[in-house]
Amino acid sequence: MNNRFLLAFAGSLALCTPVAAQEMDHAHMDHMDMSGMDMPGMDHSGHTPPQPASASGSGTSLVPGNEGAMHGLHLMAGDWMVMAHGTVSTQYTSVSGPRGDDKLYVTSMAMLTGERETGWGRIQLRSMYSLEPAMDAAGYPNLFATGETARGTPLVDRQHPHDLFMELAARVDFNLGSAARLFVYGGPVGEPALGPAAFMMRGSSRYNPEAPIAHHWFDSTHITYGVVTTGIATPHWQIEGSAFRGREPDERRWNIEAPALDSWSARLSWTPSPRWAVQASYGFIHQPESTHPGENERRFTTSLAFANGKGLSAIAAFSAKKRVPGATLTALLAEANWDMTRTDSLFGRVENVNNDELFPDHASPLHDIAFRVTKLQLGYARRVPLGPVELALGAAVSAYAKPAALTAAYGRDPHAITVFARFNLDRKH
Repeated sequence: MNNRFLLAFAGSLALCTPVAAQEMDHAHMDHMDMSGMDMPGMDHSGHTPPQPASASGSGTSLVPGNEGAMHGLHLMAGDWMVMAHGTVSTQYTSVSGPRGDDKLYVTSMAMLTGERETGWGRIQLRSMYSLEPAMDAAGYPNLFATGETARGTPLVDRQHPHDLFMELAARVDFNLGSAARLFVYGGPVGEPALGPAAFMMRGSSRYNPEAPIAHHWFDSTHITYGVVTTGIATPHWQIEGSAFRGREPDERRWNIEAPALDSWSARLSWTPSPRWAVQASYGFIHQPESTHPGENERRFTTSLAFANGKGLSAIAAFSAKKRVPGATLTALLAEANWDMTRTDSLFGRVENVNNDELFPDHASPLHDIAFRVTKLQLGYARRVPLGPVELALGAAVSAYAKPAALTAAYGRDPHAITVFARFNLDRKH
C-alpha cells in the first residue's frame, strides 16, 4: 500500500513541472460545481460572466463560488482535464496542563482528479490520499478532542491520523435542460451528503494547522467506506441523499475496509450568490463508534459559509448528534481566514462542544458525564511563493474555557501553541 500511494503522490507532483503552461485560474476550472452553471471566463462579447454561485467542497458539498478564486495545477490529456493538488505540513504542537503533550509531526493530503465534459453531462474521477498513517496511531495533541481509538484505547485530547485512502470515487452529472443536472456520486471511499464541507477543504480553515475539536460532530464521515449519493443541482439549489457505511475507519489506516450501506443521510444546500453557501443535513448513522457498541447516531447539522472573493472566508455551523440510545450532544463552530495581503494571512476558530467522552475509564466518577468546553484559537501565516508551490510559515495559539470540575484533570488555564511550515501545491495568490 505504501508504494502504491507514493506512486500516486509522485504522479501528482509530476503535474507541477510545466507550470507556466498548465496553471489556470482556479475560479475558472478547479473545485467548481458546474452542475447547471455557466463556466466563468470571457464570453463572445468580451465581457466576464458572473461568478458561479457555488463551488465544490469535499464529496458533493458546496462552498461559496468565491472560494474558487485560487490557482490549481492542470494538465490536458485528450478530452480529460487532470487536476493535482496537495499539502504537506510539518508541525510542532505543545499543550500545557496535566493532560498536555508536545509532538513534532507531519500532516499531508494529495488529490488527483480527472474530469471530462460530454454532450450529455460530465464525468469526474476523484482520489485523495494521505501519508498520515505513518504517524503514531495516537495522532497528535488536540486538547478536548475525542474520537476513534489507538491500540484499542479511546483517543482523548488527540486528533487521530487520517487514512491512506481519503477518497476513491466517481461522479457523473446528467444534463436536465439548460440549468439543472441529475448527479450520481459514489465509490469504495467517499463522503456522504452530511454536514458542511470537511475542514481541510474549507477556505475558512485553509491555513489552520489543527483539526477542530468538533470534528466528530460535523465532518467525521468525510472518510467513509462505501458511499452512494444521488441528487439534483440547479444554479442556486442542491438536494441530495446518500446511503453509506456508518462505522468510522478502524486503526488499520493503510487498507480499504469492506464497504456497506447501512446508514443514510439527506442534505439541502442553497447558494443565493457567490458569497454565500447554506446547508442543512440530517443522517442516521449505524453504530459509528467502536467505543459505543450497539449505539446508533442521529445527526443534524446546519451551516452558513461566506467568501467575499477578496481574501475573507468564514463559516458558522451547528450540530446536534443524538445517540440511540443515549443523550443529545451539541456543538457550535465559527472559523475564518483573512488574507490581509498577498503574503499575510490571519485565521481563527471558536468552538463550543458538549462532550461526554473525556473520561473513558468506567471507574472514573466523571465517566459519561457531558462537559461543555470552549476552544478559542488565533493564528498567523506568512505565505512565500516558490514557483508552483506555496510555503506558509506560521503559528497558532489556543486557550480554553471549561467547568471547574475539569481543573484537576486539565489544569487551571490550559493553553496550546502550534508552529508549522506548510507546502501547498494548490497555490493561492
